[in-house]
Amino acid sequence: MVRNARKTLVEQKQESKKSDPYKVIVVSEAGDGPHAPTSKNQEYFRTARRVLEECKKQKIECYILSIDGAYFKSIENVHRVHNKDDPKGFVVDTNTIVIVRGPAFMRLSWLDLISQLERTGATMVNSRDTLAVCSDKYRAAIRLERDGLTQPKTALIPNESGVKLAVENLDVDFPVVLKTLEGSKGVGVVFIESARSLDAIVQLLFKQDPEADLLLQQYIKTNFDVRVIVLNDTVMAAMSREVLEGDFRSNFSQGAKVKEYKLTALEIEQSLLAAKAVSGVWTAVDFIPSQKPKKEPPYILEVNHSPGTEGIETATGRNIIKELLDYFQNPKNRHPVALEVGRFERLEILGVGKIVANFDTGNSARAIMHCDEWEVKDKKVIWKNNGKTFKHDLVKMRTYEQGKWSWSSKTPIERPSIHLDIDFNGRVYKDVQFIVDDRSHKVTKCLMNQTFMRRANVMVNPAKTFVVSTKHGVEPDGTFKKGAFDLF
Repeated sequence: MVRNARKTLVEQKQESKKSDPYKVIVVSEAGDGPHAPTSKNQEYFRTARRVLEECKKQKIECYILSIDGAYFKSIENVHRVHNKDDPKGFVVDTNTIVIVRGPAFMRLSWLDLISQLERTGATMVNSRDTLAVCSDKYRAAIRLERDGLTQPKTALIPNESGVKLAVENLDVDFPVVLKTLEGSKGVGVVFIESARSLDAIVQLLFKQDPEADLLLQQYIKTNFDVRVIVLNDTVMAAMSREVLEGDFRSNFSQGAKVKEYKLTALEIEQSLLAAKAVSGVWTAVDFIPSQKPKKEPPYILEVNHSPGTEGIETATGRNIIKELLDYFQNPKNRHPVALEVGRFERLEILGVGKIVANFDTGNSARAIMHCDEWEVKDKKVIWKNNGKTFKHDLVKMRTYEQGKWSWSSKTPIERPSIHLDIDFNGRVYKDVQFIVDDRSHKVTKCLMNQTFMRRANVMVNPAKTFVVSTKHGVEPDGTFKKGAFDLF
């Protein structure tokens, strides 16, 4: 069912009235300090300036981070980013929204700064991976193809001698469109009318830059294309952009006329899928409508990781930046970049010992710790494991009945739950709730649940083990030694 995007965002705002405050960092090609931003490239900075304006209205702390010269410091687990002339800097934490604008992908050192920001647990809009995919038009095309989305035929031109093969692989008539793999706002896009013109332009480009990255794309004639702004799983707004007279591009930044566009249900679905294909949080999906937009999918042209807002706000008359900020008022909408872990990982239970744990995505109940035996005295749980005795406060006695837990007993089973502190991947998680029970019949003596995985913000790859920790007790043939999963 397609819901009204504006209504959805208003509902989310209402739900978040009691939420914790948050702050905003805008990574852009702008900023001589947090309160006096400037920019050499006004195209990139317009949206950054709009974010700053709206944050001031809503009394949200906002810092414009000029990516050129910016640096990151971490002292005693307090993380700060600094503009080059700002020694005080700005604290980054889990209540920070980082909005990444276009220039960040231009240098590896700038992308490395994005990776440092990701490590703080801030919500990234968007992640380094999304930036990398969207900034490489051919890689993005592969992602879109993988997810079954319709797009113009595309062929890579790896070098000057590869033009003929690219044309053959494209297998379409001229005219065609030549693009640089990295480019935005219509720059780096050339309309090619003949094979002779293509050869001449490719020769010129490779003469200017022997390392140039080019692709060839099918030209689909149209009077307009559509830009859709997507925020996670919601379409915020859409506009049509007229093709410029005497040109084939339709970018607002190039002077194209824009107006609000009413999407069909199929176009909404395809736009959401395109945004998901690049793991986008806030993106712009550009497409050419099909001849039968209610029944046939559009041609997805690209997904932009850094959508500008001037054009869409002009077309719709809406305050898109305010809606974006309202959305993040709800803590449920703030998600750090997830860390990939394996099915098995090592962790340390403080005061108890190190252990191999099974990160079980199917476990929606409590985490479980093995014990040889246990008893409760004076609201204390006394439990034994591998010859050692431990004592913890009783949190609650939990009763499980047949069909509500994995046990097959026909009578209710009662087990105590306790709080344990976990050191995992260099971070301590306090008061993780565990049930203690006999797991001697199981491979792993520790089972982590969905609650902990959400808290630690991890994404489990069931095909891998020990992605972020070292193996322990593994034979040369890859099998586990006896007792490998015990406390040690």
